[in-house]
Amino acid sequence: MELLPFFEPVNVEHFFNNEKNINPQLLLSHIWFTERKNEPDLSSVNIAILGVPEARYSTHNESCNSAPDEIRKEFYKLFYWKNEVSILDLGNLILGKTVEDTYSILSDILAYLLEKNIIPIILGGSNDLAFANYQAYSKLEKVVNIVSVDSKFDLGNEKVPISSESYLNKIVLQQPNYLLNYSNIGYQTYLNSQEDIELMKQLYFETYRVGILRKDMEEIEPIVRNAEMLALDISAVRQSDAPGNVNTSANGFYGEEICHIALFAGLSDKLSSFGIYEFSPVHDYNKQTSQLIAHVIWYFIEGFTNRQNDLLFIEQDQYLCHAVPVTNALNELLFYQSKKTGRWWIEVPFFHVKTQQDKKYFLPCSKNDFDTACRDIVPERWWRTYHKLNR
Repeated sequence: MELLPFFEPVNVEHFFNNEKNINPQLLLSHIWFTERKNEPDLSSVNIAILGVPEARYSTHNESCNSAPDEIRKEFYKLFYWKNEVSILDLGNLILGKTVEDTYSILSDILAYLLEKNIIPIILGGSNDLAFANYQAYSKLEKVVNIVSVDSKFDLGNEKVPISSESYLNKIVLQQPNYLLNYSNIGYQTYLNSQEDIELMKQLYFETYRVGILRKDMEEIEPIVRNAEMLALDISAVRQSDAPGNVNTSANGFYGEEICHIALFAGLSDKLSSFGIYEFSPVHDYNKQTSQLIAHVIWYFIEGFTNRQNDLLFIEQDQYLCHAVPVTNALNELLFYQSKKTGRWWIEVPFFHVKTQQDKKYFLPCSKNDFDTACRDIVPERWWRTYHKLNR
């Protein structure tokens, strides 16, 4: 697939006002940029950055179409990491005649990158671009777990046209469907209807209130570790830390906390795409939001450079197995702990209808889940996944 015809290359000189004495340790000196004439060589690329200035379906935040370059201006001023990583900036996607055309083009490009084991970082643009990100996995016929960092569920219903606040329902209803699980991190109860909150429970989706998570940020790590795709709506960050969004709230994550989540995402061996949406530069103050997003991307890549290949239980002797008898469980619960990283998993049995065989699903969990089981209580994380897989 040729990528060059679909992108407008980055004008690097424009970002730094033709400065000649740029510190060679800054990211600007370490990023590959596409050129107008030469198709990029992807053979050694680990991460691809692509701007998608699409906001025609944004809800009251159409100016987020100017976000990609404003983010780049701050990101490329940061210093390079300790460990090596190969990053290509593809530029900004040339939008389709319709938003649906943009979805189709973007999903094809993302699928192409995923097939080459290149992690795309999508600089939106509006939050409905997460639908195109999901479509990329669908085109590859890959089952996907999605994590959304958002103050709202963006659920909508089948009668409402897709928008930045109603894309999730389109993912759920699409056939054939490749969505295994959806997790929301940081929702705010007063911004979501009770009907939507109840529906999320009925679908066995995972939802975590921002106030609960802020008490123990480490509980976010296994949620993110179980995902292939993460979509971050910048409105999940409180207005005082990220004013560049017309739909932002007085409450939400602090800037340091959203960077912490990005680090978890980068460290996850499973996570293969990352999108950041709904940043509106015209509502920003003193580049506060663009700088924060630049830091978020930096921490994500910092995590990526420190991945431990601690995912598929290839080396059985690298994991400790803990069998915990629990009264209300069908059998004893089996926990696995990595000797390398200390991370935890819990085994969830299920019956695979197509193969008519008993299977095992290794669900990322936390030390708190193990401690809960040791108190003779089945962890909620296990129950939810068990019911979802065996319904």
